Amino acid sequence: MDQGRRGFADLVAIMARLRGPGGCPWDREQTHASLRPYLLEEAYETLEAIDAGDARRLREELGDLLLQVVFHAQMAAETGAFTIDHVVAELSDKLIRRHPHVFAAEDAATADAVLKRWETIKASERPRDERGGARAGHADGALGGLPRTLPALALAQQMQARAARAGFEWTGWPEAAAKAREELDELERARAEGPADRVADELGDLLFAMAGLSRLLAVDGEQALRAACERFRERFARLERAVRATGRSLADCGPDELRAFWRAAR
Repeated sequence: MDQGRRGFADLVAIMARLRGPGGCPWDREQTHASLRPYLLEEAYETLEAIDAGDARRLREELGDLLLQVVFHAQMAAETGAFTIDHVVAELSDKLIRRHPHVFAAEDAATADAVLKRWETIKASERPRDERGGARAGHADGALGGLPRTLPALALAQQMQARAARAGFEWTGWPEAAAKAREELDELERARAEGPADRVADELGDLLFAMAGLSRLLAVDGEQALRAACERFRERFARLERAVRATGRSLADCGPDELRAFWRAAR
């Protein structure tokens, strides 16, 4: 097989061979549950490649991510649940169904209009029970379908964005900022009065309010926080180098000295 001409069908066949008799012992032992950490890892490595703006690395990481999709589909095919062809066909149908402004006669002039229509169509697709409510395992309403396994900050932003599209929105920045200040005041009171579970609740409310501010600023809070973490990492490394240059360790320095090193590490 010409390596430069291998396509999607070849990838599916390779995966089937790895899982089949005489294939790879490790691949044959895997389950949907055992592969879960790798799916998360590959998704995050793909995000890193995007952040780095590295096209070659992105191509490689997208391949690793695609492997996870093909791997899970192959395991499902072995049990008769579904095949990769079912996955592709269902995705294609979904894209056509949720883009009536492209594949049908409906109009959507803006990205916001597209998102609102997407959510409406998505809500209509959720399984219903005989009484019209959401079927067990499927959340109802505007927030239905949001995976609870999303990173908490991303989940908070998506929940608030969906609520806003449904009409539950701040009147503007001043109201949202006032809510964040109110939550900080409540956290201060909880810290002074306790108990610990109340402190945790109030901290959660403050973080949720801050996620709302990032959305109103049209800033991806997840990315903003990651960038802040990276800035802290680099600045802290400079602080450590500066301390080591004096022949001491961080443990040898007092709080005032460390603050001075921190200011100098800008």
